[in-house]
Amino acid sequence: MEQMTSFHNFLLWIIFAISIFVLILLLYVIVRFREKKNPVPSKVTHNTTIEVLWTVIPVVILFVIGFYSLPLLYATDDTADADMTVKVIGRQWYWSYEYPDHGDFTFDAFMVPDADLKPGQPRLLATDEDLVLPVGKKIRVLVTSSDVLHAFAMPAFGVKKDAVPGRINETWFQINEPGMYYGQCSELCGAGHAFMPLAIRAVPEAEFNAWVTKAQARFGGSEGDLSPRPIQVVRNEAGDAPAVAQ
Repeated sequence: MEQMTSFHNFLLWIIFAISIFVLILLLYVIVRFREKKNPVPSKVTHNTTIEVLWTVIPVVILFVIGFYSLPLLYATDDTADADMTVKVIGRQWYWSYEYPDHGDFTFDAFMVPDADLKPGQPRLLATDEDLVLPVGKKIRVLVTSSDVLHAFAMPAFGVKKDAVPGRINETWFQINEPGMYYGQCSELCGAGHAFMPLAIRAVPEAEFNAWVTKAQARFGGSEGDLSPRPIQVVRNEAGDAPAVAQ
């Protein structure tokens, strides 16, 4: 995400320079070739120098943009030398997480209803279980789905990857600062699309290892598969609390 931000800022300077150039050119044309100053219009139709310039300059600009964007595009898919792997499974309408490098345990994460929100928990983003990850590690994320198309999107990490049934996509990120990070499903996956948040809790490595020990005991009995799970309905008929149906 840091590289994406730098590239974005670089593009803003290019866009700014092009906009200023076009504005100056328009003002020049308006003043220089106005009707009062040119009662008899010119019949010139071609200017070789100008035609060469307006072809070569855009090509050079696109080459410069490509020179910086292609390595960034490659880097977003470079999952080699990852320190750990987690698997994210999109379901209707919640997420399941697996830790294949830490005992292969798995657990589900549902959105916290409004009535159960604790102080500091953001509405529609907090989950009952967080995806806990260590800081300072290159983390490979395997993304798939058990039902329909979902999308694992974490804006703070510059990550957005589709979760496709029957297919595993992969991406990666590295968290440098401890804290809570939030995202959401970014694919129109059904009635519960707006209620499918992602909550990642980044902690120091020692704290992460301690959490893994507890998580192995708590979730170790779960099977890490794609079998159907209970469907969480967004709102029941009373409209005041989530309902769960098989």
